[in-house]
Amino acid sequence: METKNIQSPSCANCITCSQSIFSVFKGDELAKLSAKKHYQLYKKGQYIFKEGAEPRGIYCIHDGNVKITKASEEGKEQIVRLAKPGNYIGYRALLCNDIYQASAMTLEDTHVCFYPKEVYFELLYSKPEIAAQTINILSRDLRFAENMMLNMAQKNVRGRVAEILLILEEFYGIYEKDGTINATFKREDIGHIVGTTTETSIRIISEFAKEGIIELKGKRIRIVDRQKITELSNRMDNILKK
Repeated sequence: METKNIQSPSCANCITCSQSIFSVFKGDELAKLSAKKHYQLYKKGQYIFKEGAEPRGIYCIHDGNVKITKASEEGKEQIVRLAKPGNYIGYRALLCNDIYQASAMTLEDTHVCFYPKEVYFELLYSKPEIAAQTINILSRDLRFAENMMLNMAQKNVRGRVAEILLILEEFYGIYEKDGTINATFKREDIGHIVGTTTETSIRIISEFAKEGIIELKGKRIRIVDRQKITELSNRMDNILKK
């Protein structure tokens, strides 16, 4: 794997720091933390870490997007979680003293801050607020992964595609310029999230576009008929059952 070491930005000036484990730090504390991290560029399609490897620290996404994938016994890829700027990845295996149970691959060119495990554990054991932040982030990421799996479990393929488009919009937000989901995904990736083939995901997305449910703007997707896509996802029934 090829990565490029470049000048590291200061955590004190990072706009994603407010969403991170280290958001409780200020001023000099952030400056000291910055001096201990490594900042790297991973090109689109590169692995940040691979399933089965031993963790060496935790990773914070500075910019770009990442997919967390797990391979089935048949070798098929299943996307179990997504990570965006401000999100941390790789911490679960580190906390459990375990190997990585999934792989992390970039969806686009992505800058990543890496904190060696010695740095993270020193803070975890000496700063109760870091432990609390870690628990909050672990709970949030687990909830996101559970929602992706549970909402897909008993739906037909059209319902699963509809649901994942709503999840992606909620997770990444809307691009103000044209109202599209603020991230781009290959049809193959959407298929890997919902558990279907690339061909099927292409067909269903094309059907949604022809039916006026969504609009395709290059590689981006805009949800046009929110009521219809919600009905297809069966989300209203899910909400009523909670």
